[in-house]
Amino acid sequence: MAKKKVMFECMACGYESPKWLGKCPNCGAWNQMEEQLVFSSPSQQRTRSLRSDAANQLGRAYKLDEIQAQAEDRVQTQFQEFDRVLGGGLVAGSLVLIGGDPGIGKSTLLLQVSTQLVKAGQRVLYVSGEESLSQIKMRAQRLNVKQEDLYLMAETDLDQIIAEAARIQPDTVMIDSIQTMQVADHNGVAGSVGQVRQATASLMRLAKDNRIAIFIVGHVTKEGAIAGPRMLEHMVDTVLYFEGEKYNRFRILRAVKNRFGSTHELGVFQMLDTGLQEVANPSQLFLEERIAGAVGSTVVASLEGTRTILAEVQSLMTPTVFGNAKRTASGVDYQRVSLLLAVMEKHCGLLVQNQDAFFKTTGGVKLDEPAIDLAIAISIASSYWDKATKVDDCFVGEIGLTGEIRRVSQINERIKEANKLGFKRIFIPQNNYNDLDKDVEIELVPVKTIRQAVNLVFPR
Repeated sequence: MAKKKVMFECMACGYESPKWLGKCPNCGAWNQMEEQLVFSSPSQQRTRSLRSDAANQLGRAYKLDEIQAQAEDRVQTQFQEFDRVLGGGLVAGSLVLIGGDPGIGKSTLLLQVSTQLVKAGQRVLYVSGEESLSQIKMRAQRLNVKQEDLYLMAETDLDQIIAEAARIQPDTVMIDSIQTMQVADHNGVAGSVGQVRQATASLMRLAKDNRIAIFIVGHVTKEGAIAGPRMLEHMVDTVLYFEGEKYNRFRILRAVKNRFGSTHELGVFQMLDTGLQEVANPSQLFLEERIAGAVGSTVVASLEGTRTILAEVQSLMTPTVFGNAKRTASGVDYQRVSLLLAVMEKHCGLLVQNQDAFFKTTGGVKLDEPAIDLAIAISIASSYWDKATKVDDCFVGEIGLTGEIRRVSQINERIKEANKLGFKRIFIPQNNYNDLDKDVEIELVPVKTIRQAVNLVFPR
C-alpha cells in the first residue's frame, strides 16, 4: 500500500520543505509555501507507447556505434515565418513550449497552425483546458477554419488525454495550456509547481517514445517569464515567446531555445480580424511610417537569428525640469542607452546630464545586439543638436567605452538588406570594411570612432 506524507512546496520556485516556512529560503518569496500530499509507491508508472512499432529503449545502455542516427523528419506548416523560427519546420517527437501575455494570440496561432498541419496530411489533436468545445468552434468559424479532420478535446485530466491520444494516434498534439493540466497521482492543485513539472514530464515521454510533436502553451508572470518552475524551459526542446502589444497589430514570435535550429530567430505576424497573417518583409513594414527629415530618427540593420531586419530607432532629448535627468527606454536595453549617453558626453562633447532622454524602437521589435550602438548614438546626436539625418542613411556598429567602432558579424547580409530597401549609404566599422567586396551599389562609409561618424553625418 502506498504511504503518504506531507510536504510544503514553494509555488514560485518548487522548493520543498518538511515544514511550513513564511519565506522561501531558495527564492525569497513570502507566503508561497503550500501543503502537498506526496505518495511514495514502490514503482513509478511509465507513459506507455501508443504505437506498436515504437522502439522501447528504456532501461538499457547502448554503445555509441550501436545506435542508428535518424534524420530529423520535418513537417512544413505552410507558415513560413513559423517554420523559420522552428528551424525549418516541425520536428517529429519534439516538445515545444510557447509563452506569451494573456490575449496576445497564442490560442489563435496554434489553431491556425493545426489547420495547416491537417492540410499537410497530419493528424492533429487540439486539447484545451481553458475553453469549451463550442468556444473553440466559434473561434474556428471566425478564423474560417473548416478542417473536418482536426480533433478537438476539452479536458484537463492528463491521463484521459493520453488515453484519447492512444485511440486517435495523432502526429501532433496541442495543449492549451500546461497550467490547466492535472496529473491524477499528484495531489497538488492544477497550476502548482509540482503539477506543471509532472505534466510536462509525462508529455515529454509521450513525445519521445511515440515521435509525436507536442506544443504546450505556458502562461507568463508579470515579469514576462513563463510561469512555473525554471526547470520547465530546460525540459522542452524549444521555447518560443509570442510578444507584442495588445493594442498593436504586430506580433513577434521569438525563439530563445531551440535544439533543432537557431536561437533568437524571429518571425513577424500581424493580427487581423481573420486571424494572424505572416509578414514576409518586416523591414519594409517597420519603416513604412517613417517621416523624412525627422529629428532623432535613425535606421539600423539588426541581426535577429539568421534574418536581417531594418528597424527604426528614435531618441528624444529634452531639458530636464527636475534635478535628476530621466531615462526611459522601450525596445532597447536601458543599461545600453545609459552607457551610450556617457560615451557621447565624453567623446562628442554633448552635455546630456541635464537632458531627459527617451528611446524607442518602432513596430514593437526588441533590439538587443551590440551592432545597434552606432544607430542609437547618432540618434542621440540628432535629437540633441536638432539636426535630422538623411532618410537614406543606415548605421551598423558596436561602440566601445573609448569611443571606437568595433567589428560586427555578418556584415554582408546587413549591407544586402539595406541595399534591397533602397538605402543609398551605410555606415559600417572600419575593420569590417577591409574584408568586404567593394563592388556594391550602396555607398559604404567606414568609420573608426564615434567622433568621426558624428562629424561625417553632421558636418560643421
